Amino acid sequence: MSRFPHARLAQAFVLSCLVALLSGCGYNSIQQKDEAVTAAWSQVLNVYKRRADLVPNLVNTVRGYASHEQQVLTQVTEARSKVGSINVNANDPASLAQFQQAQGELQSAIGRLLVVSENYPQLKADQNFLQLQAQLEGTENRITVERQRYIGTVQDFNTYIRQFPVNLTAMVFGYKPKPNFTVDNATQIQEPPKVDFGQPPAQPQPPQQQPQPQQQPPAQQPPTQQPAPANG
Repeated sequence: MSRFPHARLAQAFVLSCLVALLSGCGYNSIQQKDEAVTAAWSQVLNVYKRRADLVPNLVNTVRGYASHEQQVLTQVTEARSKVGSINVNANDPASLAQFQQAQGELQSAIGRLLVVSENYPQLKADQNFLQLQAQLEGTENRITVERQRYIGTVQDFNTYIRQFPVNLTAMVFGYKPKPNFTVDNATQIQEPPKVDFGQPPAQPQPPQQQPQPQQQPPAQQPPTQQPAPANG
């Protein structure tokens, strides 16, 4: 038998009280919500990586038909390279903002490349290009869905750890509000970016010039008759 049975019972009682106290103050829920944020962030990274992986094939396919569009092709390649060079930390507001800006630049560069492709009918009929378009459109939709999910998960976590008495538990264990994606337009997180693979937008017609009134030619003067020379 143990020499200190009462001491062991006291330790077990204190431990049980501590567990109950932490559970009542939201410690377990904080852990669950923190893990949910981590999982949602992983999905965001996965779909962004999927888009970046499509870029090389897209650039190579377009180059095969529009090699002289070098400026647009270079912009897409550089934007993808910039995205890949960022080691993002989702808990750092500055790092997250830099990551979001780089992803926006890549999206804009891809959009310009697709606009250029509208000028090449043979490229638009290429089966590989059509498959890449479909994959890109699906990926953009997934990006929107996962961004929305991540934004909602972070908002739920931040709201929870600000509530009393959970805020005391969060403060003791070092949990702080997490930074989130920002958008200039609130509807941007509700609607996926539109990738139009149809007909190019109609070009505005130049204004028609008003016909100029025709000038009448000056009236011809009848020739002046010279007097006949007198006979000597």
